[in-house]
Amino acid sequence: MKRSFSGLAALLALVALGLALGVLVPRGGAPGPHNAPHTRAVLVLSNAIHTDIALPLDPMTREAFDFIESAGLPISRPDAEWIMIGWGGETFYVNTPTWSDLEFMPVIRSILGDRSVLRVGLTGAIDPEAPFVRAVPISDARYRDMLDAILQSFRTGDSTAPTPLAVAGYGAFDRFYPAKGSFQALFGCNTWTGDMLRRAGITTGFWTPLPLLLDASLDLHADDGRPEGNR
Repeated sequence: MKRSFSGLAALLALVALGLALGVLVPRGGAPGPHNAPHTRAVLVLSNAIHTDIALPLDPMTREAFDFIESAGLPISRPDAEWIMIGWGGETFYVNTPTWSDLEFMPVIRSILGDRSVLRVGLTGAIDPEAPFVRAVPISDARYRDMLDAILQSFRTGDSTAPTPLAVAGYGAFDRFYPAKGSFQALFGCNTWTGDMLRRAGITTGFWTPLPLLLDASLDLHADDGRPEGNR
């Protein structure tokens, strides 16, 4: 019994060390122009286990995502202000819109591995000061880099543009699309969000599998233009 407790304690200590190093060890963003002015901001939206990236629906974004109009997402509506993008495992993501929908098999698929999907949704105004929102300022050029990286995450197959899955979204203004890569819980939605941020030149922690860890790593490493005392 004592040996079992010692082994469990050692395993937990290794997990804690790995999570701490994942935050503390910086992973630099893609190289790009230095000292470019931060002319826009993207939002990182978080809950307990998942992050989305919200992109401002300006002309550049509308042009990049014009293909979602054919899926019934009215990107040209004047009251649509943000497009939200999240990456996840197909079985869990599609079938778990709320905690009350949680089932055993989708959790197991997330742990063992699953196909990946992107959830694309439209929304109106988002309060940047809300506790689940983090604004990340970037330049025009780096924003284009992020758009390109997100678009490259869609799996198009033989189509010229991404085609949504024939499944219901969480509401009237979101759809699921096939994505590139396989989902696994240790390298899931939050590591994808970190990767997209790094593609925009933003430094994060090396491994951030939880929203709290990604946020902590941005506090440590990202030059987001905020005064030191407000990070």
